[in-house]
Amino acid sequence: MALRFAHLAVAAGQIALDVLSRSEIIAREKIDRSPVTEADERIETFLIKELAGLLPGVCVVAEEAVSRGETVRAEDVFLLIDPIDGTKEFIAQSDEFTINIALIANNRPVIGVIFAPKKSRIWFAGATAYAVDVTAGAAFALKDDWRKLSVGLETPEKFLALVSKSHLDADTRFYLSRFKNLEIAPMGSSLKFCLLAEGRGDFYPRFGPTMEWDTAAGEAILCAAGGVVLDIKGSPLIYGKAEESYRNGPFVAWRNPLIFQKATFS
Repeated sequence: MALRFAHLAVAAGQIALDVLSRSEIIAREKIDRSPVTEADERIETFLIKELAGLLPGVCVVAEEAVSRGETVRAEDVFLLIDPIDGTKEFIAQSDEFTINIALIANNRPVIGVIFAPKKSRIWFAGATAYAVDVTAGAAFALKDDWRKLSVGLETPEKFLALVSKSHLDADTRFYLSRFKNLEIAPMGSSLKFCLLAEGRGDFYPRFGPTMEWDTAAGEAILCAAGGVVLDIKGSPLIYGKAEESYRNGPFVAWRNPLIFQKATFS
């Protein structure tokens, strides 16, 4: 199923690139003051339709539908869609935006797909996590060209923290200030989870607000590669929080649990 989701994300990536090819990208402001574009809405419509055919009867919780006020109550098994994660980066025509799809079962992400159309790279996971180079709208690579992801067990002397380019708030800055020997790399969207899964960073702290569709696919990929995502109490994130409008609390994603256990603070 993870591979079928990956095919859909790659197909949807062509919609994003078609919109980016225009001379002007028109965005409007949603109720929460975040931007939305034609690409967000077209990709979401496409994915909802295709996923309904793939998994008939399975509830879909999608960012733009929820933003419009549509009431969707998650079930034991449901799908999360973020049609464009990193809309600000998309509007700026950066390559740091992604298309995210996740399957949730019993409040936890079990399948995740993240496609970065302008990077021509996809990350996906069920029980195992992979990264594949693929162009938006193109045929998927043969399995021999898939790269299995593993986070690596080494504990570095100097930590590399991946942080939000657009949402580096005071609480996150304070958390980072507690680390010795720290390097910080800002970037947009769910790419931070993907880089952790590739072993190209050590942790990603996020104390500002996120939604479940922002994190589910990335968490599925990172955990399948051997990483972990924990809230500030050290517990896994819970998904399907309809009563909280699918909002997450603060969390830290770790390349592997050993780093979390051995992290030293100044």
